Amino acid sequence: MPKGGRSPRVPLSRERVIRAAVAVADEKGSAALTMRAVAEPLGVEAMSLYHHVKGREDILDGMVDAVFGEIELPPLDTDWKSAMRRRAESARAALKRHPWAIGLMDSRSQPGPATLRHHDAVIGALRAGGFSVPMTAHAVSLIDSYLYGFVLQELSLPFKGAAELDEVAGAILRDMPADAYPHLAELATEHVMKPGYDYGDEFAYGLGLVLDALHPDETARP
Repeated sequence: MPKGGRSPRVPLSRERVIRAAVAVADEKGSAALTMRAVAEPLGVEAMSLYHHVKGREDILDGMVDAVFGEIELPPLDTDWKSAMRRRAESARAALKRHPWAIGLMDSRSQPGPATLRHHDAVIGALRAGGFSVPMTAHAVSLIDSYLYGFVLQELSLPFKGAAELDEVAGAILRDMPADAYPHLAELATEHVMKPGYDYGDEFAYGLGLVLDALHPDETARP
C-alpha cells in the first residue's frame, strides 16, 4: 500500500470516463454534461480526459453505446414476437434508468459496437422470423416509435407511483368545474384512480397491439 495508507488511484480509462459521464447525466441531465463536470467525480482535471476521449461528442457517443449495452438482445431460442417483446421491455427499463438517453439513442453519427450489435440482432430476429427486408424496416420503425414515444410520455408524467397519482388526479378533479369535463372525470374515477392501477401496464397493452399488427408474410407497401 502506498505511503500514508492511501489506496492506489485507479488508472483513468475511456470506460471510467463514460461511466462517470452517465452518472452525471443520470443525476443532472445531459445539458449539464461538460468536460469539467465529468472530470470532477473522477478526481482529475478536465484536460486529462482528452487522453481517453476526443471531446464531449465522443463522450455522448460512448454514453449512448453504454445504454444500448444494457438492453437485452432479442433471444434466439424463441419466436420473433416474444423476442421483440422482451427486447422492448428491456429497452424501456434502460431508458427509464437513463432519462436523458431517449433523445440521443438514434442521433449519433458514429455508433459504437454495442449499438451496432443491438440493431443487427433486432433485424436478425425479425429476418429469422420470416420478415422480408422491407417489412423488417417497417417493423423496427413501428416498434421503436411506440417504445420511445411511450417512455417519453411516461417520463413526463407529473407523478411517480400510485400515491402520487391519486394525489395529482384528486387535485385535478377537485379543481375542475362540476360536470364541465364528464369524460375526463369518468376515466379518472372509473379507471385511473381504481386500486391497483399502474400507468406502466399500458405499455404491455399497446406493445401487444403493435406486435399483433405485424405479419412476416406481408410484402412492403408503398
